[in-house]
Amino acid sequence: MKARNLGYESHAWRFGWCNFFLLLACITLIAVNLGTAVSAVTYISQSYSTTDKLSMGSIVSLKDGTSDQVVAADSSNVDNLLGVVVNADGSVLSISIDGTNKAEIATSGTLQLLASDINGSIKKGDQITASPISGVGMKATSNVRVIGIAQGDLDSTNGSKQPYTDKTGVKKFVIIGQIPVQVSVSYFFKEPEKTLIPMAIQNMANALAGRSVSTLPILISAGIFIVTLVVVVSIVFSMIRSSIISVGRNPMSQSAIYRDIIQLSALVMAILAIGVIAIYLVLTRM
Repeated sequence: MKARNLGYESHAWRFGWCNFFLLLACITLIAVNLGTAVSAVTYISQSYSTTDKLSMGSIVSLKDGTSDQVVAADSSNVDNLLGVVVNADGSVLSISIDGTNKAEIATSGTLQLLASDINGSIKKGDQITASPISGVGMKATSNVRVIGIAQGDLDSTNGSKQPYTDKTGVKKFVIIGQIPVQVSVSYFFKEPEKTLIPMAIQNMANALAGRSVSTLPILISAGIFIVTLVVVVSIVFSMIRSSIISVGRNPMSQSAIYRDIIQLSALVMAILAIGVIAIYLVLTRM
């Protein structure tokens, strides 16, 4: 009788452990599937009315003066950036509106976005803003409103060359494709480049040239300015010194001294003019 009880207890023990491991496997499988489902759906979207034909991944901006209408984003309406066109079926939550001409827009999450290399190659970590091409993004290189941060590179492997005509009428070819972007509309402030040139001198050079001037032309211009200044100071010093000595030796030679001063002054002005012209040419042509 005691042997039978021991056999029953052993069988019950094994049966209990089997059920425990089976339950643990089911819980693990459910958790993995649930995690996969949640990771595949990472955004909330909302419907907006539109009159534009917007493809998936297009960047959109709010239409001026409205809060429920969107248009394809470009450089002219970049300050109204809103989000990216998505598929409503992939949303955790979708807020819809009545009407036929509407687009599903997501304003956050990691989304596939249309981008181009019109402003340079896009690498992971680059800020993305609206480009001159409607609905297509580009790398931000100046202070501007951005749609988000690139989570991948854009190159010929995930994009294709498309013709593009710029504002001057020149036809170019740019790579356009989809890249993942962590969407979060914000304002991008470009950090100033590290340079040896003081900001006051840099601003003066930019104002004189009418554009942003690199470091090398400014250094060359500074060298020309220093040489011109040394030459002019040397001439003025020699002129004053020789005049004082001449007057001391012969007080009657004032007319000759005045004539020499006028001639040397003209020479100084010519040297200054040549220096200024040289500096201007260096800043504007290099």
